[in-house]
Amino acid sequence: MLNKGLKDKESERIDNVLKTLLSFVFVPKFWNNEDTIVIDNHLTNLGLTTEVIITSSQNELLDLLQRLKLDWSQQEQFADFLIALSRENPFCLVEKAIAIYENIQTESKSFSFGIFNKIALSKASL
Repeated sequence: MLNKGLKDKESERIDNVLKTLLSFVFVPKFWNNEDTIVIDNHLTNLGLTTEVIITSSQNELLDLLQRLKLDWSQQEQFADFLIALSRENPFCLVEKAIAIYENIQTESKSFSFGIFNKIALSKASL
């Protein structure tokens, strides 16, 4: 039971960080130094930085998310964050988000119309 309690707390912590990150990306003035520092401060709670996200390949990012033990829902939220971040970002992270969505579809062994639609919308935006 103790391990389940610790796992639940860790999952809740990750959920909170992802919710905070998703709320930040709607601020319209992103990618000045102040804003990237704010994002990086929250990403470090997951063991990430914007530089790691930008410089990692799709496979490296998928491996990193698995090592961080993000569940399918958390990985979907992270991909949503990448999509939202790409709107105001000089770097396009849409392809990495698509890779995460596709990985969720194949590895979770369950089909989600929501994720299917996110993949289609993301591909259309490229």
